[in-house]
Amino acid sequence: MWIFKIKNTHLPTLFTTFILLQELDPTYQQLFRDISEAVSEIGQEVHVIGGFVRDYYLRRLPSEGICDIDFVTVGSGIRVAEAVAKKLGTRKIATYRRFGTAQVTWGRFSLEFVGARKESYRPDSRKPAVEDGTLEDDQYRRDFTINALSWSLNPRNYGVLHDPFNGLRDLENHIIRTPVDPEQTFSDDPLRMMRAVRFASQLHFSIAPGTKKAIEKMAPRLEIISRERIIDELNKIVMCDQPSSGFILLNETGLLAQFFPELCELQGVEEIHGLRHKDNFHHTLKVLDNVAMVSNNLWLRWAAIMHDIAKPATKRFEPKQGWTFHGHDALGAHMVPRLFRRLGLPLDERMRYVKKLVRLHLRPIALATEEVTDSAIRRLIFEAGDTLEDLMTLCRADITSKNHQKIRQFLQNFDFVEERIAEVEEKDRIRNWQPPVDGNEIMEICGIGPGPEIGRIKSAIEEAILDGTIPNTREAALEYLHSLAETVPQQQETENRASGKKQAKSTSNRTKPSHANPTNNQT
Repeated sequence: MWIFKIKNTHLPTLFTTFILLQELDPTYQQLFRDISEAVSEIGQEVHVIGGFVRDYYLRRLPSEGICDIDFVTVGSGIRVAEAVAKKLGTRKIATYRRFGTAQVTWGRFSLEFVGARKESYRPDSRKPAVEDGTLEDDQYRRDFTINALSWSLNPRNYGVLHDPFNGLRDLENHIIRTPVDPEQTFSDDPLRMMRAVRFASQLHFSIAPGTKKAIEKMAPRLEIISRERIIDELNKIVMCDQPSSGFILLNETGLLAQFFPELCELQGVEEIHGLRHKDNFHHTLKVLDNVAMVSNNLWLRWAAIMHDIAKPATKRFEPKQGWTFHGHDALGAHMVPRLFRRLGLPLDERMRYVKKLVRLHLRPIALATEEVTDSAIRRLIFEAGDTLEDLMTLCRADITSKNHQKIRQFLQNFDFVEERIAEVEEKDRIRNWQPPVDGNEIMEICGIGPGPEIGRIKSAIEEAILDGTIPNTREAALEYLHSLAETVPQQQETENRASGKKQAKSTSNRTKPSHANPTNNQT
């Protein structure tokens, strides 16, 4: 069992006690002993600091996968890393001399060593001026009290916990608090405001009133932070087990409006003639939480965030219908690329995945009738492709009514749609459909050259299969193509004549003399 001394420098006299902790994994114990021996041989001090110490007390240390451990040393972090790498027998060391840091990889452990330092900031930048410092200096520059906890690995005080800002107390009380004046902390590095919300969301903590008030005041300072760093923190909030708590904090503090005002615009309820619509901001967060309960897919969660993003732009009040949001699915899909670009999210297949789910998220519920045709089901299967299961997950998550009878009815409707999807897919195999004939075959059978007519013929074959006019087989498609070929020559001849007339007219215009623009010889 590990025993740590707790040193609390806030008390009038040095107070030392012993806390019996849960047994550390033997691998950790051996690793820390090896590091202690390595640094003692070169005469430097080293301390475990930050997230590993915090997560130890929260019982959140990872049992598998990559384990990041941060160390601070009074002196050169690179020198300590080199000594540790030699002691551990690994050559996997990356040095960053510009920053005085180094990273050692040993098994599943990623060990980062940095020299203790003091930092000072300019108002227009988050890049600090850095100078060497003591352990206490380094703890003062930490973002939150719970991240300033450190353990000594030095022989003279091995196992002593340094807790200068009552971080253990804040862990016990589930509080996020800055170690020094919060306005100064957030002015120095505004990204810490996003980190405060992220830690509160991940750990289910609350933000101390003074710290939260400072975030509200300093929120506009987030403008000096790059969108890449903001979205990195935001994605960590999105991946929390209850991401709505993070978005509510972002909204309450004014941070969300700094980089995602479109989401803020979903807030509010309007009433006309006693008819009200739901608050689409809180509805969206509920959908996000519902998705988070069943999926760790980051981009499915982003589809939940975006699915109603166009409702403010499409909101109308119709006297006979009440509030409507016609076309918010199509407009929302159109907005996705622009929002992804501005937020710094990827513009590749992940963006297209979110765009497709937003565009299709109303389609399944429209098919929940006994009269729905196989053709309509085929088109849904065809358009959704590999995203079909995720689309149905999003649709089920979109049920946020407080009326239990309505919830049961919606779920039964989706059960019906999924049964019909299974029936049609078993019969037609339409998912991820590929054209049964290619462009070369079309040109050969129809006797035409390359051109737009090939695309029109492909579309005609596709429509015939989706409508159920012909089976989804190559044989049926070829037979249908032969029937189309009989009409192609006449259409092609008509187009050729029209093209010829345009070309002749263009040639005629080029041969006419111009009096408006005399040549150089005439001048």
